[in-house]
Amino acid sequence: MMYDSSALRAHLEQVVQLDDVAFQGIAQHFQPKKLRKQQFLVSKGDRVFNDHWVEKGLAKAYILDQKGKEYILQFAYEDWWITDYKAYFSQAVAEMWIECLEPTTVWCLSLEHRGQVCREWHTMANFFRIKSNRGYVALQQRILSLLQDTAQERYDKLLQKYPTLFQRVSKTQIAAYLGVSRETLSWLSNK
Repeated sequence: MMYDSSALRAHLEQVVQLDDVAFQGIAQHFQPKKLRKQQFLVSKGDRVFNDHWVEKGLAKAYILDQKGKEYILQFAYEDWWITDYKAYFSQAVAEMWIECLEPTTVWCLSLEHRGQVCREWHTMANFFRIKSNRGYVALQQRILSLLQDTAQERYDKLLQKYPTLFQRVSKTQIAAYLGVSRETLSWLSNK
């Protein structure tokens, strides 16, 4: 099956400029993959070989506690990257699951290929530095929000920043992301 790599190029060129030759060389290192709804990109306990850029669709990264309660760490939809980064960078086993919530198309990049891309095209090292920095800032903001904001403030911020997410995922999943019960989420959304 042939994949159109124009969306990947557009994504990369949001940060760095690439000529045709450079992009073709870089694109060879990415492997496109289509997944079904409820299919796993990453399963807890499995080795993690790839980082994933989401071209189309939606995935969630989550853990379960000993009682089976779900805690969602991240949603990733179009133009986002997702993997178990600790496992990816250490080439270890995953500590979380990453599941597709919709039919999803991702572009997979192994750690080995990422290194090759960065060595051969220095602009890509800059791309990953910028993306990582943005990810760290977003994670820091999420942690600060969980520590400092009320449940209502967390709900309002999520709704303001990602309004379409509320149309794509269940209220139970929004609650698991915000760290509240489903009942509390209903109360928050009715205020």
